[in-house]
Amino acid sequence: MAARPPFPPFDEDTAAQKVQGAEDAWNTRDPERVALAYTEDSVWRNRDRHVVGRDGIIAFLCEKWERELDYALRKELWAFRDNRIAVRFQYECHDASGQYWRSYGNELWEFTEDGLMRRREASINDVPITEAERRIRGPRPEHERGVPLPVF
Repeated sequence: MAARPPFPPFDEDTAAQKVQGAEDAWNTRDPERVALAYTEDSVWRNRDRHVVGRDGIIAFLCEKWERELDYALRKELWAFRDNRIAVRFQYECHDASGQYWRSYGNELWEFTEDGLMRRREASINDVPITEAERRIRGPRPEHERGVPLPVF
């Protein structure tokens, strides 16, 4: 298992680095790359699904990105303490019928001492939007890093 800095206990800078690193990885839409940030036995709750282990994470993400086309994500640090980070996020995508969606959510993360995430809990709400209402397109440009997400 490869270590993934920064390591807990987190301070504001290292927690923000962890959040930006997660955003960057998820925006690749590469399930194998994303899964490397999690322990082999990582446990997730994502909406109404429970996922266990890297193989489960990879399968889940493959299904997700087959459904959620042109997925683009923004994450924002909400809080941190010791080996835990709370994040709020928004992402946009469209489905096979062409309907665009903005999804709002919160995640709770727990890390091992070597910086891998062993637990992730996500609550997510989806809102249909038009293509004209989109505001998240592709990975975050450098000048938008650290800019707070709008509430809606």
